[in-house]
Amino acid sequence: MTGARFTEAMTASQTIRVLRLVARTDPAPDVAVFHLAAFDGGPLPAWQPGAHVDLMLPGGQNRQYSLCGDPADRDIWRIGVLREPDSRGGSEFLHRWGRPGLRLLARDPGNHFRFEPATDRVLFIAGGIGVTPLVPMLRRAADLGLAYHLVYGARSRSTLAFADELLSLHGDHVTLWPEDEKGLLPLGELMEEHGQTASVYCCGPAGLLDAVEARFGAHPDRLHVERFAPRDIGPVVNRPLQVMLARSGLTLDVRADRTILDTVTRAGVDVLSSCEDGICGTCETRVLEGTPEHRDSVLDRTQRASGATMMICCSRAASDSLVLDL
Repeated sequence: MTGARFTEAMTASQTIRVLRLVARTDPAPDVAVFHLAAFDGGPLPAWQPGAHVDLMLPGGQNRQYSLCGDPADRDIWRIGVLREPDSRGGSEFLHRWGRPGLRLLARDPGNHFRFEPATDRVLFIAGGIGVTPLVPMLRRAADLGLAYHLVYGARSRSTLAFADELLSLHGDHVTLWPEDEKGLLPLGELMEEHGQTASVYCCGPAGLLDAVEARFGAHPDRLHVERFAPRDIGPVVNRPLQVMLARSGLTLDVRADRTILDTVTRAGVDVLSSCEDGICGTCETRVLEGTPEHRDSVLDRTQRASGATMMICCSRAASDSLVLDL
C-alpha cells in the first residue's frame, strides 16, 4: 500500500457515523442482505469496489462486512452477512435483531482489496459469501469495457445467494458452480484458460484462497485475494521486542506473550483496531525504522517486502526493535 493509500484508509476509518437499517432480504439459507442508510437522511461517503464497512456492534464487537451495492448510490450501503454459529457473535446478532429501524454505529469505509486490474482481462473467483466484494467489481469491470468472467461456487444452488442478481446484470459473464452438482471449482481449467493473461480477484473460504494462490501465485502482480479468516502461517515463536513510538515519545518493551497493539494501548496510546487477527487492516501502522515480521492476511508480497507498514495486532519484528509512527 502506498503512503497516499495508507493515509486515505486511516482518515476514512476514523469517522464514526450512525446508520439505520432500512431493508432486509434473505436470499439464501443463513444469508441476509442489509440495506443501511445515514440516520440523519443525508448522503453517505463515497466508496470504491472492494471496500468494507466496520460495524460497531453491542458488547464491543467490531465486525467488517464488504460493501456489495452500487458505489454510485450515496443513499444506501448494502452488506451481505452469513450466519456463522461458531463465530464471535456478530453475524448472529445481525441475523437475530437486524430488522428495519435498527440503529447501528459504523466507521466509514476502508479498502484493502482495491479493484485495480493490471490487465484488460479479469477473472473473478468467489466462494460462498466471498462473492460480496466482487459484486461491485463486476459492475466496474462492465463499465470499463473489460473482458471479465466470474466463477461463483457454493455448496449448492440454493446457497448461491446473489445468483439471480448477477445473472440478470452480467449474463454469460457469470458461471455458477454448485458443488453438489459439479464438484469443486475447476481451478486447473481456469488456470489454463486465464492464468497467463488475466488479473485474478478471489474471495472465499481459506481452502479456496490457498488453492488459488498455489495455482496463480506465479503472477503476484495480477493476483488479488481477500480473506475472512487469518491465513495459516504455521508455527511461530514470539520473541520480546522493543518499540519506539515516534509521535508519542514512548519506548515500550513488548513481552513475548503480548502483541504490539496490546502493549501500545496499555500504555495509553489510542490505536484503531478491530479484528485483532490481521485480516481487516484497521490497525495498519507506518514503520519508520526496523524490519517487521509480517503475520497478517492483508498486505501483498510487494507491500510486505517494502516494510513500510505493518498490522500491529498480530505481526512482530524480525529486528530487535521497531520505530512506529504512533
